[in-house]
Amino acid sequence: FLYLVAEFCWGFFVFLILGNFWFLAVLYLLWLYLDWETPCAGGRRSQWVRSWTVWKYFREYFPIHLIKTSDLNPNQNYLLGFHPHGVLVAGAFGNFCTGPSFKNLFPGLTPYLHIMPIWFGCPFFREYVMSAGMVSASKESVSYVLNNEGGGHASVIVIGGAEESLNAHPGSLTLNILKRKGFIKMALKHGAHLVPVFSFGENELFKQVANPKGSWLRNVQEKLQKIMGFALPLFHARGVFQYSFGLIPYRQPIHTVVGSPIPVKRNLNPTREEIDQLHALYLQKLRQLFEEHKRNYGIPEHKSLIFE
Repeated sequence: FLYLVAEFCWGFFVFLILGNFWFLAVLYLLWLYLDWETPCAGGRRSQWVRSWTVWKYFREYFPIHLIKTSDLNPNQNYLLGFHPHGVLVAGAFGNFCTGPSFKNLFPGLTPYLHIMPIWFGCPFFREYVMSAGMVSASKESVSYVLNNEGGGHASVIVIGGAEESLNAHPGSLTLNILKRKGFIKMALKHGAHLVPVFSFGENELFKQVANPKGSWLRNVQEKLQKIMGFALPLFHARGVFQYSFGLIPYRQPIHTVVGSPIPVKRNLNPTREEIDQLHALYLQKLRQLFEEHKRNYGIPEHKSLIFE
């Protein structure tokens, strides 16, 4: 969906340049230059955009649910680790960028969904994603959100990133997380409490062409991901009037479960041992969250998370 909207925005920008509206394109480029740092400074959310009726239908299509397991003190800042990435990241977008669910369950907290900085270089599209509450996933952006005095901010980071989307097969429980410790360091530097979040059903929305590690397709995808900064999973699902093939995601329920916070004391210069220790605790709490709720959402008893 994001790719399609981004392509439309690029097409509209090219139309302005090639048509008789080139002066509008020049004015927008000037605006882009002046506004370049906004995605790293909290963005520019619009409650009007976040409340569009279309998002209600978007959430009800699957449907998407947000489940609370513990209170989050609005006087504290939080870093929410979202898992898994999936293909669409529908649970993260539906719960943290649209509708009143998060606000109702966690009053006093403002969620910021961090996405790849490359998206904010796309004309017009950047305005759209910022209005929904999305900001850059750069260190500067995360620091800006977590530096809020008095608390009340929640950084939502999809920990597995684009690389994990290549594992987004139905039934897959593999998370790219063992080498991802930057979010742990950020939490320590800002004293932001860590909260594991697992979105059951995220990997069931699409079928992906088989790409086991070591295959030629996976090798090409990984090389392209390193070059471009985002992955290109070859996926398909259903059509509008038939269920055999198309790009519309399957109607599979998504239950995004927000775990209990892990208290973190501020440490401006954490050692590697301190980072590793908190990372291990986070993995333990994430696995515990999954095990406690998997029976409720159709995961067989014998299946567990796989950390890579």
